[in-house]
Amino acid sequence: MADIYYTKEHEWISVDGEVGTVGITKHAAEQLGDIVFVELPEVGAQLEQGGEAGVVESVKAASDMYAPVSGEVVEVNEELEGEPGKVNEDPEGAGWFFKVKLSNPDELNELMDKAAYEAFVASEA
Repeated sequence: MADIYYTKEHEWISVDGEVGTVGITKHAAEQLGDIVFVELPEVGAQLEQGGEAGVVESVKAASDMYAPVSGEVVEVNEELEGEPGKVNEDPEGAGWFFKVKLSNPDELNELMDKAAYEAFVASEA
């Protein structure tokens, strides 16, 4: 099973080997409300950890999405272009955003595990 990590900006990354699948957490999707548009990075784009990787727009607001790790985008979830609501339906599954080939796996050490993320969310409430 893949290892899953979380950021303070409410992104998750599920790592399998040297590729990570990235999306926003259920908490983030609930906070945003109905998602109406997702802007994804281009395949081949080089992302820097903490750098802007896309935009999520909901009926309430537009939010930047940040890269949890540095690396090259190797795939994007093209289904989200026509069906951005998939993010609300299954934010930590079918509503994933993109896959990135990690250039520095050590960056994962700076992210939170599920228990730490849940404590972080509780502390924000």
